[in-house]
Amino acid sequence: MILIVDDDVAVRTSLLFLLKHEGFTAVAVSNTKEAIQQINKTQPELVLLDMNFSLETSGEDGLRFLKRIKKISREIVVILISGWGTVPLAVEGIKLGAYDFVTKPWDNKMLINSVKTSIGNNNIHKSHKLKTASRKELNQKYNFGNIIGEDPEFLSILETIGNISQTDASVLILGESGTGKEMIAEAIHENSLRAKKPFVKVNMAGIPDSLFESEMFGHKKGAFTDAKMDRVGRFEYANTGTIFLDEMGDLSSSSQVKMLRVLQDKKYELVGDSRTRQTDVRVVCATNRDLEDMVANNLFREDLFYRLNLITIYLPPLRDRSTDIPLLAVNFLEKIKKLYQFNDLSITGDALDWLSNLKFNGNIRELKNLVERTALIYRKGELEIIHFKNQMQKHIVKAIDGELPTPGCMSLDEIEKAMIIKTIKHYDKNLSKVANALGLSRGALYRRLDKYNITISGLSQFK
Repeated sequence: MILIVDDDVAVRTSLLFLLKHEGFTAVAVSNTKEAIQQINKTQPELVLLDMNFSLETSGEDGLRFLKRIKKISREIVVILISGWGTVPLAVEGIKLGAYDFVTKPWDNKMLINSVKTSIGNNNIHKSHKLKTASRKELNQKYNFGNIIGEDPEFLSILETIGNISQTDASVLILGESGTGKEMIAEAIHENSLRAKKPFVKVNMAGIPDSLFESEMFGHKKGAFTDAKMDRVGRFEYANTGTIFLDEMGDLSSSSQVKMLRVLQDKKYELVGDSRTRQTDVRVVCATNRDLEDMVANNLFREDLFYRLNLITIYLPPLRDRSTDIPLLAVNFLEKIKKLYQFNDLSITGDALDWLSNLKFNGNIRELKNLVERTALIYRKGELEIIHFKNQMQKHIVKAIDGELPTPGCMSLDEIEKAMIIKTIKHYDKNLSKVANALGLSRGALYRRLDKYNITISGLSQFK
């Protein structure tokens, strides 16, 4: 049952008609006293709460009543209905436990979608098993393709992915570089109701501000000097499917404003065309940056952040799931054997144990690179510890000047820093060429410069 709390009779009537037409049971009240009585009597699954139900304030009573609802039951889902003037308060409401907010005048399809998704997610939460399913059980229920892992924490993540995939809720995937965020995004899509629809990947760090609207929304021929033909934007390509926005933390302030509008209203305009278009997409985002910290430092819009993270999935670094390293290493080797027909190639048990004790700061991507590089060099026989050590050492020698350090005395972070400095020296501080040579986006390179405290002004010593 859905409870509507609004002092405007026209709003109550419209919402009751809409919800009942969609097959929901709903009841509407005009004040908080009646709302409390209904909550105690009927225990509704969801409350549609108008932020401005009190004429004496501009939304603050809505937040106070939200707190009262959550004190009565944390299980009740609350969706806030906000006027444009109370959007900042609605964002505050998300922090206090509201599931979502819709703005007046609302779009019926978007509101119903939010209602269905929120109720579905709440039912998943209620029915979630205390004991995580086994990998075999998960494979029988979901399609996880090439995702490798049996670590208990990772299995819990896979179970969550399977559960949320059937909803249309936006998902924010967090984790260090190389933890497999793109693969998880693909798994969400492949297990969703949109699985047979488009899955469009977008690297947000690779789109300059000046091209953002053209890339994301498209443009009409003649819209600007180089617009020699119509261009279809990423949102149009992804329509009815899923759009994966990677490196979301690298989005500039001006682009964040434009992104918020399309995520909030599902509407956009092509550059050079005033006609408003509608999009129907599932949004999955990923970043290795701390968005909450960026919000606190005014580097990322708070309202956009709460639009993105209705559901947050944190992928642990490989060092926290070391029991999966042998599985991953063997899987990578099998793919190399099949690709290059290296039939007489295997990894010894001692080598797998040794790999399991390494701190792969580059995570799965670094492990994959090491296994592939070693396999391509030796090609046959058993790969032993010494073979992997040799490849790690040769990699270090290419990255740094001077003699090789004593094994174990140089961390992988130090190796990465040395490689970056060496590459900057080689390309005479041309960061575009440096990023390209290292296989990084400029945004990812800047984050590493910041991580290792490498400043351009301090690089004269490397000339």
